[in-house]
Amino acid sequence: MNIAVIGLSHKTAPVEVREKLSIPEAQMESAIAHLCSYPHIQEVAILSTCNRLEIYIVTSETEQGIREVTQFLSESSKLPLNALRQHLFMLLHQDAVMHLMRVAAGLDSLVLGEGQILAQVKHTHKLGQQYSGIGSILNRLFKQALTAGKRVRTETSIGTGAVSISSAAVELAQMKVQNLAAYRIAILGAGKMSRLLVQHLLAKGAVQISILNRSPRRAEELASQFPDADLQLYPLSDMMAVIATSDLAFTSTASTEPLLNRSKLESCLEVHRDLMLFDISVPRNVDADVNELENVQAFNVDDLKAVVAQNQESRRKMAQEAEALLEEEVEGFDVWWRSLETVPTISCLRDKMETIRAQELEKALSRLGSEFAERHQEVIEALTRGIVNKILHDPMVQLRAQQDIEARRKAMQALQMLFNLDSISANQNT
Repeated sequence: MNIAVIGLSHKTAPVEVREKLSIPEAQMESAIAHLCSYPHIQEVAILSTCNRLEIYIVTSETEQGIREVTQFLSESSKLPLNALRQHLFMLLHQDAVMHLMRVAAGLDSLVLGEGQILAQVKHTHKLGQQYSGIGSILNRLFKQALTAGKRVRTETSIGTGAVSISSAAVELAQMKVQNLAAYRIAILGAGKMSRLLVQHLLAKGAVQISILNRSPRRAEELASQFPDADLQLYPLSDMMAVIATSDLAFTSTASTEPLLNRSKLESCLEVHRDLMLFDISVPRNVDADVNELENVQAFNVDDLKAVVAQNQESRRKMAQEAEALLEEEVEGFDVWWRSLETVPTISCLRDKMETIRAQELEKALSRLGSEFAERHQEVIEALTRGIVNKILHDPMVQLRAQQDIEARRKAMQALQMLFNLDSISANQNT
């Protein structure tokens, strides 16, 4: 068995490629089922965010498992393999383990130390379990990664004042217009990223903010978190009317198709009316053809890199502290992974002890007579099980705890020889 991760991120692929591989939550169950149907993939977890798509697998044949994942990615994105491969990264076992730890800690994010990713990793773990993609190995890996992410945030200062994609978008807007208070602003969407947009816009002095969303309830919930702000709420059906009277618009919805394009804007904008669009969604909410309009400027998540770079340098020293913590968590997972080698020997030993216990119990009960046996069988059964468990406890604990690979293998060989476990294995296999 081996662990592998295959994917792409803001480091390896532009947004126009990432959006083709994005997997919405509504499609997650079928995607996991599809991947699990491949012959060489035993476990699957899919991490899909605006900046990355990563597929973690446990595979019996590493090369074949990776080939099956890349085939899935090519089919689902409708990108030929030769065009897709240049954007993919592939990491095996310890590198894959460390990568997930770094992702959960925010060290691989566009914004170093960004906090939202930990919740996204947690959600990936939950969906993987819910849709039967995650088994014992990925379950342990994701739990360890979540522990690592929490430790980095509590034991280092990397998360202090960490900017998010939303705050970087607001910073970019402020760089372009200087005084946000003078501009009418529309926000499409009412999710977490939109909430952060409102928070950062208000902090930068914005006062004329409209929220548009399909669900009025979600928009009202968002507005209730900012009781002192005069937020205007509109249904998404009023989108073009609100955009026509706005100076800046931020888009952050789960739509898989562009909500705004050239023809829509051309039909609603006055000829000399300038509009700036900040699209922080993947897939994009704003079609690239809007840039053909002279009075429209559009920015997407990839345009935030310059803003983010200004904040990166001060965080690099903090990141080095975090890396040391992650090494400890990787070692913790590796100790557990190596202990899996002992499972067949422990199972064989327990099976042999159980067979002996059952046989000897049956003999003893038959000698005691049926009347006595029926009255006391439960007590005698519990007694014999307790004796076997106590005898096995120390050898099993010592075997699992042995970190030196060679010493552990010698201990397993000794157990197999002393208890004649090889013959038990051979009998089970025939």
